[in-house]
Amino acid sequence: MDAAPERSRFDLVVVGASAGGVSALQTLLAALPPRLAMPVLAVLHLPRDRPSRVADLLDVRCPLPVREAHDKQPLQEGTVTFAPPDYHLLVEDRSTLALSVDAPVLFSRPAIDPLFESAAEVFGAGVLAILLTGASSDGSAGVAAVRQAGGQAWIQSPDDAYSPLMPASALAHAGADAVLPLASLCVRMKGLIR
Repeated sequence: MDAAPERSRFDLVVVGASAGGVSALQTLLAALPPRLAMPVLAVLHLPRDRPSRVADLLDVRCPLPVREAHDKQPLQEGTVTFAPPDYHLLVEDRSTLALSVDAPVLFSRPAIDPLFESAAEVFGAGVLAILLTGASSDGSAGVAAVRQAGGQAWIQSPDDAYSPLMPASALAHAGADAVLPLASLCVRMKGLIR
C-alpha cells in the first residue's frame, strides 16, 4: 500500500512512537525539510516520574528546532514539539497547544491517541499522522480518527519496526494510506514542503 503523498494538503504532522522510538525518531526527524512550513507534534512514550532529555537529544539531528511543549503555547510552524513526561499533548485549536493530566491511555501519559484525535478534530483532512515502532496498541484509535476526518496515516512497516505491535495494531484497527519501512518514510518526509 503506497499512495502518492499530496504535498500541499497537510497543515500539521503528528508523530507517535514507543519502544525503539528514539532511534526511529532520530532517523525520521533528520529527514525533515529545513524549510517545512507546518508544525510537527510528537509523542514518545516516556517514564512519567523523571525529566526527559528527548527534545535535546533529537534537536541535534533535526534540521528544525525541537522543543518540549508548554501548556497554552502557540502552535509553531517549522518546529517539532514533543509532549513532556506525564502530560498528554493536545491540539486545542488551530493556533494553540494544551497539556492534559487526563488519565493515562493504555498505561501511557503522554499517549499517542489523545494527540492524534485532537489533531483530527481541529485540522481534519489537513493532518498527516505517522505511527512508528511501539509495543502497545496506543495510536490505533488516533489513526482511525485521523483517517475518518479525511487526513492521512503513514505507518512504519511492522516487519521493519524495532517493536511491531503498535504499527500492526493500527493497521488491523484502522488501515493506512501508506505502509513503508522507515527509510521510505524518510524519503516521503523530504517531499513535505508546501
